[in-house]
Formats: sequence, C-alpha cells, structure tokens
Amino acid sequence: MPITSVTSDPSALTLTVVADYPVTLERLWDAYADPRQLERFWGPKEWPATFTRHDMAVGGYSHYYMTGPDGTKSSGWFRFLAVEPNKRFEVEDGFADESGKPNDAMPTMRMVFNFEKTTNGARMTSVTQFASLESMDQLAKMGMMEGMKSAMSQIDECLADLKRFAADRATEAQLLSDTQVRISRVVRGTVEQVWRAHHDAALMQRWLLGPDGWTMPVCQVATKVGEAYRYEWETLDKTQRFGFEGELLESAAPYRAVTSERMIGMEGPGVRNELSLVPVKGGTLIALVITYPDKAMRDMILGTGMTTGMETSYLRLEREVLAAR
Repeated sequence: MPITSVTSDPSALTLTVVADYPVTLERLWDAYADPRQLERFWGPKEWPATFTRHDMAVGGYSHYYMTGPDGTKSSGWFRFLAVEPNKRFEVEDGFADESGKPNDAMPTMRMVFNFEKTTNGARMTSVTQFASLESMDQLAKMGMMEGMKSAMSQIDECLADLKRFAADRATEAQLLSDTQVRISRVVRGTVEQVWRAHHDAALMQRWLLGPDGWTMPVCQVATKVGEAYRYEWETLDKTQRFGFEGELLESAAPYRAVTSERMIGMEGPGVRNELSLVPVKGGTLIALVITYPDKAMRDMILGTGMTTGMETSYLRLEREVLAAR
C-alpha cells in the first residue's frame, strides 16, 4: 500500500494524501501523464476508469468515465491549471453528466499534486481543496476517501509494469467504447518536434506514407480552426490513389489538435480525430482518439491493418525526420 498518510482538515477544507513509491521520479510522473497508465488507478478497483481525453498542459482538459460492476457509468473531468513536469500539476476537478458536460449540480474541487525524489524513490503529495464544508461532507458521504484509497492501491502494479508502457513498443490500438479507439505510440522526439512533423507539409510528405511504395502528392494542411485540409496518397507506379479531407475543429499548439475526416469520394458520416501530445520518458506520447459513427465502421477500419501502416509511418518519422534534427 503506497499511501503513508491521509490528513483531513475541515477548518482549512483540505484533504492531504502522501504516498511513497520505490521508483524514479520520472516513472511516477509518467504514470499520471500517460492516459493508458492513469486509467489503471484513477478509479477504485470496482469502478475502473477510461480516459477519452487527457491533455496534460495548462488549459488542457481530461475527460473520463468509471464503470461499475453492473455497467453503470459515472463521468468526470478535470482542467489543468498548472503543469511543471516532474514537479507538480494543479487541476480543477468535477463531475460530468452522461454526455460528458460538467455537472453543475455537483461540487468541484481543486487538487494539487506535488512530486519529489526521496532516498528510496519518489513521493507524491496531493492536496484537495474543497469549496465549502458542505461539499466536503457531501463527497465524504459519497465515499471519496474509500474510493481514493482503493484507486491508489493499484498504482504499485502499474508502476511495476515497465514492458507495457515502454518507449520502444509498437503502435497499439485500445478500444475505449463501441465507437472510440485510442491509438498510442511513444515517438523519440520533443513535443515541439512531433507537433511540427504533423503540421508542416514538407515534413509530412517525408514520413506520413504508410507502407513502403507510396507517395503523398497532395498535402494541404489546415493551420487555423475552420480551415479545410486535404491529403492524398498514390503508389509509385500510379495505379492506386486515395485521400482524406476534413476540417480543423480545435487547435492548441503544441499539444492538441482535433479534426473531422472523411475519405474523398465516400458518402456518409466521417470520423473525429483528437490528437494529444505529451512528453514522457523516451520522447513524446502520441495519443490519437478516433470517434466513429458506429461500431461497424470502427471494426471495419481497424480490420484494414491501420495500426501496422501507422507504425511504419512512425518508424519513418523517427528515422528520416526526427533523427536528422
């Protein structure tokens, strides 16, 4: 059990939790920065969390839901107010309704997480600030203390799982729901370098090619929200060609970009792509959450070998673009 102390101070409206771990400071920080790891301990054992968004940068948001034993879902969100890598982050934390929007009928909190090296590893100290004594009592009655202890009891196992989150793992797809998939890969480069590689047409045409034997003759990049983009690929022998087009819906350089996407010439609804970049040990974690109109399209596209093609592109990005800088 990593928790070494829990202190509740009703006069200051705070709850302070101190936990020590036999790992490096960087390893502990990455557990909170990486949504794949965070969802393994953010919810209690009986209510595991699934993160559909996690932008660990000032002004960024995280959206998640916890699923109970009977399938009941409880949603939440937090907004990053401060981020100092390997030192501290501060968030505003609250509940959400079924659609993911903040539930104003429920209390919100401010939480500060501090990280420091210790003789035997690393320490995390979290301080939760409640808005009032009433909200503090309300959350206590809802089982906040018990839920937090249950959630944090899972961190040790997550921290020990070095292979699953190693920087040299290939591109992976994780099903988040019937319509959502998260594609993850750690790329050896800084966040700024990886962001530029996704938004500079000349660079994209060098690496965003999928399997060998393809070129990218059309790369029209959207640089402002509301602008359209268009990408087209063609085989070297010019016998095959396809492309995608869409619109830039959100942009917060260098950590988040959201686009719509539709295959050129295809009718029907398209997909929504949410790209998040976060620094971790070994480089930059790319997390791409794709929302499909239905399960059938999700399964059909995943069945095309999409992640294999993306892995080839990311290897090319590391080898031919980032390694040359």
